[in-house]
Amino acid sequence: RAVASDDGVFFTPKSLVKMLVNVLEPSQGVMLDPACGSGGMFVQTGDFVNQNGMNANTQMTFFGQEKVEYNAQLCLMNMAVHGLNGRIISGDEANSFYHDAHNLAGKCDYVMANPPFNVDKVKAESASAAGRLPFGLPGVNQKTKEIGNANYLWISYFYAYLNDHGRAGFVMASSATDSANKDRDIREKLVRTGDVDVMVSVGNNFFYTLSLPCSLWFFDRNKNADIRDKVLFIDARNYYTVVDRTLNEWTEWQLRNLQAIVHLYRGETEKYKALVADYDKALNGQTVATLEETLHKQKAEAKQRIADASRKDKKRIEAEQNAKIAELEDTLETARQYEWLTEKFGDGEYKDILGLCKIATIQEIEEKNYSLTPG
Repeated sequence: RAVASDDGVFFTPKSLVKMLVNVLEPSQGVMLDPACGSGGMFVQTGDFVNQNGMNANTQMTFFGQEKVEYNAQLCLMNMAVHGLNGRIISGDEANSFYHDAHNLAGKCDYVMANPPFNVDKVKAESASAAGRLPFGLPGVNQKTKEIGNANYLWISYFYAYLNDHGRAGFVMASSATDSANKDRDIREKLVRTGDVDVMVSVGNNFFYTLSLPCSLWFFDRNKNADIRDKVLFIDARNYYTVVDRTLNEWTEWQLRNLQAIVHLYRGETEKYKALVADYDKALNGQTVATLEETLHKQKAEAKQRIADASRKDKKRIEAEQNAKIAELEDTLETARQYEWLTEKFGDGEYKDILGLCKIATIQEIEEKNYSLTPG
């Protein structure tokens, strides 16, 4: 059982939350997080809506369920600090396995969550009575009448909460993309709805306290007709930035590059072009090659200046030079991300890239025994 703190509750890394929000692109309506913890999903959604020139508090209605009272208090505080209102239910009635506390089945425009993975000992009868299981129950241990792994309960709920144009995005243990038996049957029914939109494999070390690989799943009940029977698979396990020995993340540009692949799959070429324009603005004609040369010179110059500085000026000059170098390194990284994107997709033409992305038809997924593993 992968637990990073008490009761399997752990903090969702910001770059994963941002990726969920970027693919869902929330604009208005009802949003639910049925395992809301300290409310990171609401805060990032609020930021996204506000950044797009709207007011999250008038556009969005936030609902959350959180079993642990302390976390629910944190969530309300976190939202208040960011100027958001939400209805958060906590305690036993907020246990999503047994309660749809806000009565939102079939009513949500957006569902986002990072539920606890691989939860066991869920009472099958109570879960069944609580509904929201459009594809039936996962495997039940006949002796104990318990569900041995609740991952597919969560997956079913996220789907069941959506209205007919709703979108869901959530974090899930990697094992769920091709787990067998009852899970596989539920996954088959799910794939056949045509509502599975995007699947992303995330590498290790994205969580602060455990090195668990995970996947991001996306549903869209209202996909364009031309991708209705298709799913976009992104294998991002080798695409990240190292923060330190135990932590990886996606930078802002990397997040936008991954989002761009989704835009091209959806046929939204103008959004891809807008990203390229932002790169052009940030880089101002500088390339990886020219920036590497400038950085090399800057480092040599900095070394010389610090060496030549008098004792009382040394600290100040060192700080100034380091700031210049950091800024150049930042721009160089941006140029590398620009190259990464445009070498693959040029002016905005989607194509399958080995080891990174593939658009698969439902028929191809069926041939792989309904596995949803990007790799």
